[in-house]
Formats: sequence, structure tokens, C-alpha cells
Amino acid sequence: MNPLATATIAAHGGLDQWKRFSTLSARLAQGGALWPLKGVGGVLDDTVVTIDLTRQQASHAPFGDAARKSAFTPHRVALLSGADAVLEELLDPRASFAGHTLETPWTELQLAYFAGCAMWTYLTLPFLLAEPGVTAQEIEPWEENGEQWRRLAVTFPANIATHSTQQTLYIGSDGLLRRHDYDVEITGNTPGAHYPSAYIDVQGIRFPTSRRIYPRQADGKPMAEPLVVSIDLGEIVLR
Repeated sequence: MNPLATATIAAHGGLDQWKRFSTLSARLAQGGALWPLKGVGGVLDDTVVTIDLTRQQASHAPFGDAARKSAFTPHRVALLSGADAVLEELLDPRASFAGHTLETPWTELQLAYFAGCAMWTYLTLPFLLAEPGVTAQEIEPWEENGEQWRRLAVTFPANIATHSTQQTLYIGSDGLLRRHDYDVEITGNTPGAHYPSAYIDVQGIRFPTSRRIYPRQADGKPMAEPLVVSIDLGEIVLR
């Protein structure tokens, strides 16, 4: 593994500690311009996400209605009842975004896919860098907010459903993630700059409890507005 990737994982609690757990849950308070733009405002404003740390699975509950929850994997997304009965499902969900732009509305199943894909990626980084097929190389540093951040250019394999194949991680002098760039392929490769902050220690793992995502300009600098997505996390539990 790349030395900077190894050091970043260590700063977040270390791979040995991470591998003690198989699931993670957190309460999310979410906002931003994306959800109403996509016609799904309010559905996931206040919900609990649960992810599997050993394979790519995620669920949001409630999903709009308190009696519903989502079930995400890369190849299938579904809405379930409280008793786990399938209400709706979509196979090969990523293919359903073909031709989409930032302004294209989403169905609820498409929202479930994006939310599951995104939160699984966010909550498993930087430990995801140790997964088979994920490669990272250090590139030139970046200056922002009076700090210099080291950077990793990350390439994800096709079997991991995430925002884009190529992503960039920015790492502070303490080894913690400061920024995460990607192009959201399912919205016409919309460029985003994602800022994690307000770290806390949960069972030996360092997690950011605030995430803010802004448009990214061609020169790599973020736009101050609109705030595309806000995510505040609480009640984080590893099992």
C-alpha cells in the first residue's frame, strides 16, 4: 500500500482496530440543494444509515415513511417494509442513470442507490484504501485555508460502486482527511468538493461528524455556494 495511505489509515485508528467490527450505524441529519433539485426533498432529512464493513451493503431507515427502509448493494436496490417485505426493487440500478444530468429528477429507488453508495464510501474511507483493487498514489500537495494538504489520487475497481473511478483525498498534517474530490458519474460527472470535519473518537476509530459538499471549479477550487449536501452525524456505533 502507498505509504501516505498507510499513514492516513493509522491516523484514523488503524486497520487492525477497524477489522474488529463488521457493521456501522449512524444517525444522519441531511440538507442542501441536491435533494429538492432531484425531487426527493425531505425523504432522508433525518434517518439512520447502517452499513456492512465486510461487503458493500447499506440501508437507510426510515426511508421517508417510518414503515419503510432501503437496501442497497451495487447490483440491486430495494425498498422494504418493516417486516422486510420487498415493496419495490431495481436490478442493475446504475444503468438507470444513463443520460442523467445534475437536473434530472430521481425516483425513490435511484435515491436509495445514490444514498447507499455515497454513505458506504464516506464511512469506510480511508480504510477502503486497503481493499483489493483500490490503488493510490501521492500527487502534488494543495494549499487551502492557510494549510498545506498532502494528496492521494485514488483509483477504484469496477466492483466497487462509488461516485467515480478516479477520486482525490486531501490529508492534513495530523493524518486526517480534510477534503475528498470526485465527479458524480450518475449526474453527468458533476464535480464535487467534500469537506469532512469535527472529528470524534468512536471505539478507537476517528470519524468526522460534519460533512459539507460544494461544487468544484475547473481550477480545483470549491465554490462557496450553493451548499450541495450537508450531513451531520451522531449516535455512531460500531459492532
